[in-house]
Amino acid sequence: MSLGVSPQGSTGGDPDGGSRRPLPPAKKKLSATERFVPALISITMVLLVFGIVAVTVTSAEQWPRIARQFFDLGAMAASFPQVLRGFWLNIQIWVICLFGIMALGLVLALFRALSGPWFAPLRVFTVVYIDIFRGLPVLLLVLIFGFGIPALNLPGLPNSALFWGATAMVISYAAYSAEIYRSGIEAVHDGQWAAAKALGLGQWQTMRYAILPQAVRNVIPVLLNLAVALQKDVALLSVIGVRDAVREAQIYTAQTFNYSSLIAAALLFLLATIPMARLTDYIARKDRQRRLQGVL
Repeated sequence: MSLGVSPQGSTGGDPDGGSRRPLPPAKKKLSATERFVPALISITMVLLVFGIVAVTVTSAEQWPRIARQFFDLGAMAASFPQVLRGFWLNIQIWVICLFGIMALGLVLALFRALSGPWFAPLRVFTVVYIDIFRGLPVLLLVLIFGFGIPALNLPGLPNSALFWGATAMVISYAAYSAEIYRSGIEAVHDGQWAAAKALGLGQWQTMRYAILPQAVRNVIPVLLNLAVALQKDVALLSVIGVRDAVREAQIYTAQTFNYSSLIAAALLFLLATIPMARLTDYIARKDRQRRLQGVL
C-alpha cells in the first residue's frame, strides 16, 4: 500500500480526480532491418562460439573414448528412470526449502528493520545470524547438519539426513534472502515512513501496510534469482547420501562405469533452470518498465 507521498514529502492527490502524470512516450516502431539483423547477428555469434568449442572438443585425440563414457544414448536412456525419480525429489526439496527461506528471511529482515532500544536484542541476533551463516559455505553446513546433528539423537527431532540437510539449506539461504528483503525495505522512500507516522500508524502497522508491500515488490527479481540458485544447490544434499538426481546418477555410474547418467541429470537441471531464468528476466524487464513509467 503506497501512502501516495511525493519524493518531496508532500501528500499527493489531484483535486480534480484526474491524473497529471504524463503519458509514456510512444514506442518507436522498428524497421524490418532493425528487428531482424541484430537477431541474426546474435544467433550467428552464439552458433560461432559454440561451434568453435564443439570442434575443439571433438577434434581431441581422446574424444571417441570420452563420447562413449559421457554421451552414450543407451546408457542415458537406461539410467533416465532412476535419475528422473531422484530429480523429482530435488524439486520437492526445492519447493519446501524455498517457502522456508522466504519466510525465515522475511522475519530476519523485519527484526533488523525494527527501530528503538527495546528491539536491539532482535537486531543484534539478526546481525550475528547473518554474519555467521552467510560466511559459511553451504556445502560445509550441509555436511555438518547432515552428519553431525542426526548423531546427537535429539529427542523429538528426526534423525534423517534429508531433513537436516534441507534445514542447513534453509538456514544458509535465509541469511541471503534477509539481506535482499532489507535492501528492499531501505529502498522505500523515507517519505512513506513519515506519512505513516503522520497518520498515526505504529511501527508494525507502518511496516505491514506501507513498507513491506513496496519492499517485496522491489526485490522480486532478485528473489527469483535466489530461487534459481537454490534449485541447483539442492543437489549438494547428494553428499550426505540423499538419493536425488545426482546421487542416482552416481549410483548408476558406479554400477556400469559409464558417466552418461550424469549428463542425463545435467539435462534435467537445465530443463528446470532455463525457463526459470527466462521468467526472472521477464519479470525484471516488466519491473524496470513499471519504474520508468513511475518516473515519467
